Amino acid sequence: MDIPLLFSFVAYLVLILVIGASAYTRTHDIDDYILGGRRLGAVVTALSVGASDMSGWLLLGLPGAIYLAGLSEVWIGIGLVCGAYTSWRLISRRLRVYSHHARNSLTLPDYLENRFADQSRVLRVLSAAVILLFFTFYTASGLVGGAILFESSFGLDYRIALYLGALVIVSYTFVGGFLAVSWTDALQAGLMLLALIITPLVVVQQAGGIGALVGQLQEVSATSTSLLYGTSLAGIVSLLAWGLGYFGQPHILARFMAIESPARLVSARRIAMSWMIVVLLGSATTGLAGMAYFAEQPLDNPETVFIELSRTLFNPWIAGIISAAILSAIMSTIDSQLLVSSSVIGEDFYRVFVRPDADKKELLLVSRAAVIAIALLAVVIASDRNSRVLDLVSYAWAGFGAAFGPVILFSLFWRRMTGGAAISGMICGAVTVLLWSNLQGGWFDLYEILPGFVLASMSIVIVTLTAPQRNVAVLAEFDEVQVLGSERGSRWQP
Repeated sequence: MDIPLLFSFVAYLVLILVIGASAYTRTHDIDDYILGGRRLGAVVTALSVGASDMSGWLLLGLPGAIYLAGLSEVWIGIGLVCGAYTSWRLISRRLRVYSHHARNSLTLPDYLENRFADQSRVLRVLSAAVILLFFTFYTASGLVGGAILFESSFGLDYRIALYLGALVIVSYTFVGGFLAVSWTDALQAGLMLLALIITPLVVVQQAGGIGALVGQLQEVSATSTSLLYGTSLAGIVSLLAWGLGYFGQPHILARFMAIESPARLVSARRIAMSWMIVVLLGSATTGLAGMAYFAEQPLDNPETVFIELSRTLFNPWIAGIISAAILSAIMSTIDSQLLVSSSVIGEDFYRVFVRPDADKKELLLVSRAAVIAIALLAVVIASDRNSRVLDLVSYAWAGFGAAFGPVILFSLFWRRMTGGAAISGMICGAVTVLLWSNLQGGWFDLYEILPGFVLASMSIVIVTLTAPQRNVAVLAEFDEVQVLGSERGSRWQP
């Protein structure tokens, strides 16, 4: 047993449980549990967005890909930066204002139903079902990854590692709700930032500087620092298209809705983008450093390059802290997915279809119970370490991006859009992603989010032009929000 690693991780677990307990004292009803009472500060909003988005991919997946193929894999990072910045600029403020103005909508399905005054409930049910489907399997895949890391780090049996990881995440999510998830995500973002600054700097220093490191990389592979080697136009477009996913990720959109004031989103955006650029640079540099450092003894598993570098370069205590950062990074996405899913059950199903007269205390209990239920289902799915749920991760991001991205964008900017157009776009985006991901060759090699996003947008435009919005109250509300949501006090142009 690695004592420094165990001590570091136990200390970290105690800390996040304390954070969960602190959040519990500020969580009094369903509004607090789902969106923290809309009182997140700019720093917590920014960092929690980053941590819940990047997660273990930033510390394991990206460094591993660059370690194997070189700098050409960084295109996905460029796409994500562009997508994240555009999302902050176009969506964050407008969604915060509109979701509050539209009868204080607490969830994405709640917002869509209120935005279009959909009396049929179809839009709410459809969007809630998409969220539950993708997030249940997405959560399971995260638990698989976390359990494997627990297993390799502490020598635990896989099932014990799985149960332990799930228990910790469920504990603070169940108790503290949105505030606990956001605060712990912000802490995890800080650990990720620290780890991705220290490790590359030490590697560069030991190599004798940037120039010396580049020279070593050229000796290992002359193409290691090329952005274009081994790529194609379709490949680059596919990697850049990952950025489209930001427009439709429910756990990211929830942070925009929860900030205490729309005015705080400007500073939150600057913090978030600065954090994102630094950690992506650190992640890419780590992958390149590993390529040079382990040139003579290649790693069996490329995704362990960050772990192996930290263990090789640092004393056991610092390595333990960095390993804890890696393990906790995976947790930062799972907790957000659990919370969004439980919110959908409590707010969009139970309150609407089971107990319309339920008070906020009852809804709070239902949402907390839903956290346990979804986690148990995810654990059952994840109990097979070779489960195919991991295959869903690549198009879960695409599924949310294509199903919700165009719908959210058009709902915020197009006055005449209708609920029918939203339903059409959501179905078209989700189905396209599902079908496209199972086809190969030619155009089908493009990442499925791109055709899904485009076809969903076309569907929304066609349906809206065929039967535009005529509900006077909906049109008037849109006009009101236009003025309220303007960053500089001027009207947005639909």
